[in-house]
Amino acid sequence: MDKFVINGRNKLYGEISVSGAKNAAVAIIPAVVLADEPCVIENLPKIKDVSVILSILKHMGAEVTFIDGDESRVRIDPTGITSHKVTCDKLVGDMRASYYLLGALLGKFGKALVPFPGGCSFCERPINLHLKAFETLGAACNILPTHIELMSDKLEGRQIYFDVVSVGATMNAMLAAVKVPGKTVIDRAAKEPHIVDLANFLNSMGANIKGAGTDVIKIRGVERLHSCTYSIIPDQIEAGTYMAAVAAAGGNVLIKDVIPEHLDSITAKLRDTGTIVEEYDEAVRVIREDELKSCNVKTMPHPGFPTDMQPQFVALLSTAHGRSRVMECVWESRFSYIPQLRKMGADIIENGNIAHIYGKQDLCGAKVHALDLRAGAAMVIAALAAYGTTEISDIRYIERGYEKIIEKLSSIGADIRRVTYKENVDE
Repeated sequence: MDKFVINGRNKLYGEISVSGAKNAAVAIIPAVVLADEPCVIENLPKIKDVSVILSILKHMGAEVTFIDGDESRVRIDPTGITSHKVTCDKLVGDMRASYYLLGALLGKFGKALVPFPGGCSFCERPINLHLKAFETLGAACNILPTHIELMSDKLEGRQIYFDVVSVGATMNAMLAAVKVPGKTVIDRAAKEPHIVDLANFLNSMGANIKGAGTDVIKIRGVERLHSCTYSIIPDQIEAGTYMAAVAAAGGNVLIKDVIPEHLDSITAKLRDTGTIVEEYDEAVRVIREDELKSCNVKTMPHPGFPTDMQPQFVALLSTAHGRSRVMECVWESRFSYIPQLRKMGADIIENGNIAHIYGKQDLCGAKVHALDLRAGAAMVIAALAAYGTTEISDIRYIERGYEKIIEKLSSIGADIRRVTYKENVDE
C-alpha cells in the first residue's frame, strides 16, 4: 500500500496549473452514450474516476482511444454500445458518479440496469431524487439486491420539481430527458459550473437545453445527437484546494488555468482570513504572509460556498488565530474526518452540523487517514501547515480527484512524497 509523507512548514512559491473538472468529466463521459457518432473530449483530468468511467464504457462496447497518446484528449465511439445493461459490477462499485449511466442509458434505450454506485462514503447519499426524476419522465424504478433497474413503455417530457437542490439529480435528469419527446422542465435545478458544462456539451452534440446555471432548466427533446469536440472546464475544487493550501502554508503562488468567477465564494472567504487573492483573466495569485484570521463559513449550493471545500477550510481555519465556525448545510455527517485533524492537535468541537474551530498555529505531524476525497485533501493541507512529519494513508481517495498532486505540490516547494509500506493491521 502507498501513503503520502509530508514534512510541513515549507512556504509555497511558484506556479501551478489546474486540470479539467472531475465533476464535469464524470458526467460528460457517460453522456457520450447518448450520441449516434464518436465524440472527442479534451482537458480530461488524469485521475482514477475518469479512468474507471472510461473502462466501464469500454466494457459496455464503446471504442475509447487517447489521441496521440495524450490521456487528456480522448475519442469515444459509443456506437458499439447495444445493451442497456451494465455488467462490470466491480468497476461501477469503484465510483459514486457511475450513477450517471442510469440517466444516459434510460435516455438512449428507454431502460437501464446498473449496479449500485460506490465511491466515497462520507455520509449517506441516497439517489431518491434521481429516481423521482426518472419516474416523472415515465420510467418505473426497481431497487434490486445489487442493481437499480429502470423500465419504461414510453418516456415523455414533463415538469420535474426537486424538493432539495441536487447536483447529481439535476445532471441525471438532463441526461435522461435530452432525447425524450416533448418539453422537460427541471425546477429548482442545481446551478454549479459543471451543470452548465454538461449542458454545453450536450448542446454541442445537438441537444436543445436552455437555462443551465439558473433555477429552471428547459429541455426540448431531439431525435439524435451527433459528434462534437469539447473541452472540459477547469476544476473549481482543485483550484480552491490549492488556494487553501497556499493560505495554510504561506507563500505566493500563481494558480493558472482557472475561471476566477467560479472561485468567487472561495476567494471571498480566503480574503476574510487575511489572505491576498489577485484575479486575472485565467489565473489567480494567492499570497499569505501574515497570521491567518478566523472567519465563519456556511456551505450552500452554488453560487454559495461549496460543500466540497468545507473539509479543506476546516483544516485551514485550524491554523488561524481566533475562533471560527463552519456550518455544513448541504450534507449530513460530513465532519467524520475531524478526529483525524485532532490527531494533529486541532481544537475542534462538533455540534450537529456546526464545527467550532479554535485556531492555533502549532499543528503537529501525525499518522492520519484520508477518509474520503475532500477529507484527504484536508489532511494534505493540515500537513503542509504542521510542524514535523505527517503520514497520510488511504491515499486512493485523494487520487480519485487530484491529478498528479505530488508533482504539483512539489513544484511549488512542498516536501511531499509517496511511500510504499506494508499495512499494519494493528495500526
